[in-house]
Amino acid sequence: MSFLGIDLGTSFIKGAVLNLMAQRLEHVQRMPFPDPLVGESPLQCEYDPQGIVTAVRTLLNELAAHAPDCDGVVMCSQMHGMVLMNDRNETASNCVTWRDQRAVMPHPSGSGSYFDKIIRRTSPELRRALGNELEPGRPICFLFWLAEQGKLTPGLIPVSMPDFVLTALCGSAPGVEATNASAYGAFNLETSDWHHELIRELGLDRLHWPARRKHGEVVGHLKLGSKWAPCYTPVGDFQAALAGALLGAEELSLNISTGSQVSRLTTALSLGDYQTRPFFDGKFLNTFTYTPSGRSLDAVISLLTELATAQNIDLQDPWAYIAQAVRAVADTDLEVDLTFFPGPGRDQGKISNIRGDNLTVGHLFRAAFKKMADSYHKCALQLWPEGSWKNLVFSGGLACKLDVLRETIQKKFGTGYRLSRFAEDTLYGLLILALVFSGRAQSVEEITKELRTKNLSAEG
Repeated sequence: MSFLGIDLGTSFIKGAVLNLMAQRLEHVQRMPFPDPLVGESPLQCEYDPQGIVTAVRTLLNELAAHAPDCDGVVMCSQMHGMVLMNDRNETASNCVTWRDQRAVMPHPSGSGSYFDKIIRRTSPELRRALGNELEPGRPICFLFWLAEQGKLTPGLIPVSMPDFVLTALCGSAPGVEATNASAYGAFNLETSDWHHELIRELGLDRLHWPARRKHGEVVGHLKLGSKWAPCYTPVGDFQAALAGALLGAEELSLNISTGSQVSRLTTALSLGDYQTRPFFDGKFLNTFTYTPSGRSLDAVISLLTELATAQNIDLQDPWAYIAQAVRAVADTDLEVDLTFFPGPGRDQGKISNIRGDNLTVGHLFRAAFKKMADSYHKCALQLWPEGSWKNLVFSGGLACKLDVLRETIQKKFGTGYRLSRFAEDTLYGLLILALVFSGRAQSVEEITKELRTKNLSAEG
């Protein structure tokens, strides 16, 4: 029994044949995500929606050749993407993604930006009920910008990017499941419905908001080879990745890659000064998504390699040398603050307490790793004040590649850890969902426990 899994990422569209019998990924493939369109402003980021549909259809056809008896299609997507459609399932806009920052443009009233006006119209309590997901790169902000510009036609339907793709492929009516609905910035976690008060306050109540779908609901059917395969409602890639890391309720997740997140799984809604997102089986994720990450470290590496690049000297992967240099420095009094990319609570980053003997690669990255560990620990205690997690779960390319970074974090936390065993944890999360949707498992929690036990036994 096999499914096809599709991950609509920011840089690539990935896919795989999901072998449910062997519980493994097969024929993993990827293709570049379509290039963005040239916009009126550098703050805008839009894509041709038909180009996305064509790319997904192409990848599905290639994978179907390896799975002639495909029994279903599961999909996840970069969160916050949106396409407007009309009631005839026709596309009425380009695809706008989380990279779009038009909401920070000055409002014509002269009273700050469009986003400033949104914030002034909402209360802290309302924003908390949204899971603290009200940010400039959210669909609710794109929609407000369009409405204020007089460019939003009443009756249109704001459809999440993966739901739009399946609507286009299957000819089904658009809908949305909770993990993607929460990404709009207009989903009330307390009622598990759209936040109608916010929608009215922003003048968006003349839109037709998509119907809520249940987790695992069949959206429509798609012809793959000689079979018509059911397509299941898409989910958020963030949730799929943590499912693929086999995260348990007693564990703390540290995903460290280009971006990074600190996350805790909870069985009940617990809102606070962090982001909260729906998970599977009625659970929730409390998380911080703006922690120092590989993106900041890459900026430091770009500085260090600038002269070589200017002289056309092609340096090999620098991480092996960086790891070696950090290991040679047991401790440092150099201080490195990596919070220099925009985000909530961000300030300008800095390097301080510099002396001639500590301005080296080893000291620099030892200090950066210490600061990252401190930041993760601070976030962890906000998510889990009693600090009673049993162990850490590392996932993401940087965490899995740099053992010296993991050791620095482990020392700060004073607890054990395990690595996610799957490089393609998001696709593996789709495999777990396919096992549930096909009836081979009762719940995500059940199959996660089973696989975690099996994998730990194999490691032992």
